[in-house]
Amino acid sequence: MFTGLIQTVGTISERLDRGTTTRLVVDPGSWNARFVPGASIAVDGCCLTLVEHARTGELFFDVIPETLAVTALGGLHPGHRVNLEQSVTPTTLLGGHIVQGHVDGVAEVVEVVDADEYRIFFSLPASLMPYLTPKGSISVSGVSMTLAQVAPHTPARAFAVALIPTTLEETNLGGLGVGDRVNIECDVLSKTVVHWLEHFRD
Repeated sequence: MFTGLIQTVGTISERLDRGTTTRLVVDPGSWNARFVPGASIAVDGCCLTLVEHARTGELFFDVIPETLAVTALGGLHPGHRVNLEQSVTPTTLLGGHIVQGHVDGVAEVVEVVDADEYRIFFSLPASLMPYLTPKGSISVSGVSMTLAQVAPHTPARAFAVALIPTTLEETNLGGLGVGDRVNIECDVLSKTVVHWLEHFRD
């Protein structure tokens, strides 16, 4: 489990396609964390298992074809910047919201407004629209965000988030442009309520 509070932004230094799996090598920069092989780390919001921590500091993750197909990780190449967060512990402050690292789908940037308030507008698959709640939570590339605007019946312009300067500086969201694809995880509480109402309310 994660909180959506990004701890550092790393860089993809290598991508090795090996038939059944793809190995992503991530340079975490100066991130001062304790890396244990087998631990869970959210890479742009997708929970991945740390396979190896090299002496050079690089982190190695193996990604299966299913993950590449249903998330935005398939589009990552050397030079891409990725948000990184270690999984929570019993003593971690839950400053964001509950993020599982289980990506629900991929959204696409349709507009970036850098005016009085920095906003990014996204399109979203129609199947995920019921889980968006105005002023509710959503994970965008692993970043815990508040839904600043929701268009319930318009998947082509489904929602917007407003970014404060700290988010722009400490995550990769400030580098997004029109057409970029991001991993989306809807609020697990919203998903639970919608699922129960759809299947068990009768």
